[in-house]
Amino acid sequence: MNGMFTGLIEEIGIINSVQMGNVSGCISINSSVVINGTKIGDSIAVNGVCLTVTGIRGNVFEADVMAETFRRSSLGSLKSRSHVNLERAMSAAGRFGGHIVSGHIDGTGVITEICTEENAIWYTIKAEKGILRYIVEKGSIAIDGISLTVVYVDDICFRVSIIPHTRQETILQYKEMGDRVNLECDVIGKYVEKLLRPEPEAVSGSSGKVTMEFLREHGF
Repeated sequence: MNGMFTGLIEEIGIINSVQMGNVSGCISINSSVVINGTKIGDSIAVNGVCLTVTGIRGNVFEADVMAETFRRSSLGSLKSRSHVNLERAMSAAGRFGGHIVSGHIDGTGVITEICTEENAIWYTIKAEKGILRYIVEKGSIAIDGISLTVVYVDDICFRVSIIPHTRQETILQYKEMGDRVNLECDVIGKYVEKLLRPEPEAVSGSSGKVTMEFLREHGF
């Protein structure tokens, strides 16, 4: 079951246990906020990864994690007592204060620098080119499920700047240089790229590039 999120973290949860099989597993998480009103089958973003609640015991909820999720994310590094960002799927009646976050991350990045400038904390994150292509300056990025604004990007890394409140309310307060973080790029850029990609028959016998003539023919 999929949900939509805003990237506004509701609370920091604590991993109760991680049970691993050969390639997949199950995690249980202690929470005090997101557990309220949650039912089996509901979606909760854990460090930005959309997981389905499969069990509830008091203040602990359980979720299965597929092999593909472990491959794409940093969830495989979680252990008992690890801190995680938690957000319930957005309510239709709720405010949309962050940006559209699907909970389907694009991959991971590595924190290469953390520095302070008066009341701002800067994080520099190195990522693969396949992820960086969708990151734009002043655009949105979800880091471990946190909706943030990109302030710099090049071919190797990008940077975000946060206020102390954001750090205090999320697991960024525990992050150090060298730590891996989950990344989800703004979904709009990926859809635009897909829509602008010509159909095979449209580029038959051509270079396969999107030309001005092709765009005019298709109403752009």
